[in-house]
Amino acid sequence: MKANMLWHILDTGSIWLKEFACAMGTLAPTANWCPEIRNFGHWEKWERSDVIANPPLEMTRFPLQRGYARFPIAQLFPFEKALAGRLQRSAARREPTALICTAPFYAPVAELWQGPVIYYLTDLTKKYAGMNAKQIVGLDRRMCRVACAVCPNSTRIAEYLSTEAACDPGKLTVIPNATRAQNILDHPPTEPAEAPAEMAGLPRPIVGVIGNLAGNMDWLLIRDAIDKSEGISWAFVGPTDMGIPDREQAGARSDLLSRGGRVRFLGPKPYGELCRYARSFDAAFMPYRKHEPTYSGSATRFYEHLAACRPILSSRGFHELLSKEPLLKLVNDGEDVARELQLLKSTGFRDGVEELRWRASQDGTWLVRARTLMAAATRAIEGQASEYPGSGAQGKNRPACIGVAQ
Repeated sequence: MKANMLWHILDTGSIWLKEFACAMGTLAPTANWCPEIRNFGHWEKWERSDVIANPPLEMTRFPLQRGYARFPIAQLFPFEKALAGRLQRSAARREPTALICTAPFYAPVAELWQGPVIYYLTDLTKKYAGMNAKQIVGLDRRMCRVACAVCPNSTRIAEYLSTEAACDPGKLTVIPNATRAQNILDHPPTEPAEAPAEMAGLPRPIVGVIGNLAGNMDWLLIRDAIDKSEGISWAFVGPTDMGIPDREQAGARSDLLSRGGRVRFLGPKPYGELCRYARSFDAAFMPYRKHEPTYSGSATRFYEHLAACRPILSSRGFHELLSKEPLLKLVNDGEDVARELQLLKSTGFRDGVEELRWRASQDGTWLVRARTLMAAATRAIEGQASEYPGSGAQGKNRPACIGVAQ
């Protein structure tokens, strides 16, 4: 494979894909594409460069027809030829080029691509509300057929791709989510960092919860843990504006939002600032509910807490985390949480796993993830070099990459 390979990333809409693209851009030339869903996107031809500072990333925004992947819009206004042509023209005659697709809906584009395709799947898309599961499985099958390397971010998604989407297991490399390389500490800390200003007056010890404070959190568990844990403060960092369909869960969140005192909601913070909060907690709590698609994904906030090196308690609502002990402690209910917090309190919130978490965090960065994907893709591309560029025969590729990133 040529050293100047241009990697198209389609698309960089979510924060974790922006982080991944930023890391990729430090290793190789990239073209980062971010669609804007428009009511009349099929007829719009514009492109707009967008430079963001956090993370530092240049993207090309382009219009995409609302409902572009759904019947009947997909049949009436096919998007794939125009989009594939848009990407190819932007390469400015650079050869070779690779396409990283991050959603099953781009399967028609992948099938037209004149070069290697990598499928980087960060969600069990078929389980999202409102999705046509049969359609998604069909698109995943097409993507797995055309891609030379398939990189889901969890073993659960890898198993789904292998069984339901008929992906050749030899193409699969599991690449979990991560944290920024600059969040890795120089040495394991022995105590929490100074708390941000918004936490002033909140007495220690402080247990912290970060992320989207919505329906994927078990609010009944959180309330039970708070009620049973004496002398503990709780800091919640993240947005609370998303609705929760389950009435009991929604009621528990509303109850906690109204409490005040040692329960403090700090509101949403930029992704790049989460590390400051994670480092300041005496202990972290990851109270996920066990439901899809969360259960089958990769817990980005775990890697934030891992880098902070503070003790971590977690529910069993995330399959990926069930195998992470002793880096974290799994709990079942509020009594478990209260008991573990009392044990931590008796040791000054030093659980003896600080150095192990610190060492594990070295491999849990977006830069490591980007290198892993590039290595898997490079092996596959070099194994099938005769098919590139321009053969249109990617769907015949044979497996060439195996493994799981740690």
